[in-house]
Order: sequence, then structure tokens, then C-alpha cells
Amino acid sequence: MERSGVDGKAAAAVVVTMVLWASAFVGIRYAGAHFQPGSLALGRLLVGAVALGAVAAVRRVGVPPRAAWPGIAGSGVFWFALYMVALNWGERHADAGTAALVVGVGPVLVAFLAGWLLREGFPPRLLGGLAIAFAGVAAVGLSSGSGGSTTRGALLCLVAAAGYAVGVVAQKPALRHASALQATTFGCVVGAVACLPFGGQLVGDLRDAPASATVAVVYLGLLPTALAFYTWAYALSHMTTGRLGATTYLVPVIVVLLSWAVLDEVPGLVALGGGVLCLLGVAVSRTRPKPAVTATR
Repeated sequence: MERSGVDGKAAAAVVVTMVLWASAFVGIRYAGAHFQPGSLALGRLLVGAVALGAVAAVRRVGVPPRAAWPGIAGSGVFWFALYMVALNWGERHADAGTAALVVGVGPVLVAFLAGWLLREGFPPRLLGGLAIAFAGVAAVGLSSGSGGSTTRGALLCLVAAAGYAVGVVAQKPALRHASALQATTFGCVVGAVACLPFGGQLVGDLRDAPASATVAVVYLGLLPTALAFYTWAYALSHMTTGRLGATTYLVPVIVVLLSWAVLDEVPGLVALGGGVLCLLGVAVSRTRPKPAVTATR
């Protein structure tokens, strides 16, 4: 009974994470019209760090043990900071749905990093999936008649996917030594510190931006950052990285629907086809060959 209860909570955490992360692509697209990529990331992270810090203080969560810090620092720099800045920048040159489709290659990059850093090898299905996914990215990049802008957006979203992949690989071992709340709170703080050079931009953008855009930044910090990254870490502490990573297939679908309903944006047919190739590449990389059946006599 206890096992099923834990699985149920982890499943609920996954649903919350996917929905909130999907909404983040739409929120970034809106707020990004008034905030620079770096200042938007810093504002989002500062709000998230304050919210998580308040919860940690109320629950009397202490500083993580030393063994957890390499993973926390890695996730903070690559996932909280690099991922957010690159995604914010990428969404200046790509609609929310297209950005989500390109970022969707993250799980195959996770598998690639595991093969390289953890010496898990490079099975043919992984290499085939990687080739398909990057063909999809190329299709997205070439989908616009305006040329370089969409190509730039696709490449920046690919950088964001790489930051996500490194962050996930770094965070998993940290969760063996720290709680989900500790890993998320201090990872967010590390990310905010890494983005402090954008402080001057943030002050200027806050002065000039309309109130609705500032509210969007606060939303991004409270829900897609503070809450969703915590629920992700909670789910990751109860599930394997591979199994959880597969759930990210849902995010682009939700994003396309949300951006159509809220922003009246729909990816073009070529971009949409390229995005489908990205997700197909991820799916191929994650399949396993069927075990050979031996004849019995």
C-alpha cells in the first residue's frame, strides 16, 4: 500500500510539472517582449529562490550535505541558468510551440551524456534517434522564409535542451544525498547567482515594462520555477531518470495547444513536421531491442 501511495504522489508530481512547464513557454513568449533574455531569467530565478527559501525556512530545511553540492551546482548553472537564458533568447526567434518541440530533444541528449560520462555505451538506436532528432531541428531551422531568425531560434533552443540534459544528469546523484526541496531551493539560488550579471538589465526592464509583463515574470518564478522544479525533483527521487524523461513528450503537445489558445500562435507545417521528427528521434533512442527468442527442444 505504501508503495502505491508513493507512486501515486510521484505521478501527480509529474502531471503538475508537465502542465506548468508547458505554460512557461507561453509565459516566456509574452514576457520576453518586454524583458531581455538574461533579465527575464534572473527575475524568474529571484522570485523562485525567495519562494523556495521561504518554504525551506518554514519547514526548517538545512543546508545540503557536501556530497550533494556538485550535483546542485551543476543543475543550478546548466539547468536553472543556461537553460532559461537560452530558452528566453530562443523564443525571441521562434514561437512557443516550435521552441517546445526543439527543446523536446533533451531526453535523447540525456541518454547521449549517460553513454559518454557514465560509459553506458552508444547503442545503434541511440545514434539513430539522435540523427532523426537533429534532422528535425534542421527542418525547424529552415522552415522560415525569413532565413536566419528561425535558424537562430532553433539553435538557441537546442542549447537550452543541452543545458537541460546536463542539469538532469547532474541533479540525479545529488538527490541521493539531499531532499527534493533542498536540491531545488539551492539549485535555484545557484542559478540566480550565475545570472546576477544581468541585474542592471533587470532593473531597467522592470522600470519600462508594463505591469502585465512583470506579473508574468512573477508567475514564471512562482509556478513553473519554484513549484514545478520541486515537483520534478520529487518525481525524480522516486522514479528513474529514463522513465521520467519520457514524460516530457507531453510538454510540446500542451504548449502547442496553449500557444494557440492564448497567443494565437501555431507552428508552420514544416516546423511542426520538424518538431515531430524531434520527438520521433527521442522515441527511437529510448526503445530497446526485443530479446532474442531461443528455440527449446
